[in-house]
Amino acid sequence: MTKLFETIEYYLQQRWFILTLIVINFLGTIYGFYWYKNQLLQTPTEWLIFVPDSPTSSMFFTIFLILYYFNKKSPFIEAMGSITAFKYGIWAVVMILWGAWAEVPSITKIIMVETISWTDVMLMLSHLGMAVQAILFFHKYHYGFFAILFVGTWTLLNDFYDYTKDIHPWLPYTISDIDFTVGQFTIFLSGFTLLLFYFLSLLRRKLA
Repeated sequence: MTKLFETIEYYLQQRWFILTLIVINFLGTIYGFYWYKNQLLQTPTEWLIFVPDSPTSSMFFTIFLILYYFNKKSPFIEAMGSITAFKYGIWAVVMILWGAWAEVPSITKIIMVETISWTDVMLMLSHLGMAVQAILFFHKYHYGFFAILFVGTWTLLNDFYDYTKDIHPWLPYTISDIDFTVGQFTIFLSGFTLLLFYFLSLLRRKLA
């Protein structure tokens, strides 16, 4: 385990590695906004800011990486990028698997990839990467309780509007009729994510 941490720390100190992550996250952000284009075109202007959840989170994480590359810090950008990247990274993976299971409710068939397309695989890998990198950098952040409170307020407000104004990311058709249940899961995931990053902030202080 110590060797693993040492390896992670080694790469997090390599400028070429950080620059690679910046490029990947930047391109992923551009593609993410493009992915939402049809939904954005159908959304009233006043709600647009609440629609592209994943690309907005990766945008903030990209800004964090750029600041990190130049040895700068911004606690609120760090908090916004890391917390939302983890949440929406996990959320997207769960939604794809949930939609696949609802189509053919058998875990065996999901494992056999009978209901998951290559596009789904790409989306799951990219979103899982968002969640993983948000955790890997946890001891590089500088934010505390108030930044988490700010992001938590934004995140829960986003959840509220998503599922009361029906502007949440479009769901797989197999679970589109249970958006209330999906909303409950989303709020639970928000709470879990906020608690996780709060405890990580406490751990970071102990390791400092």
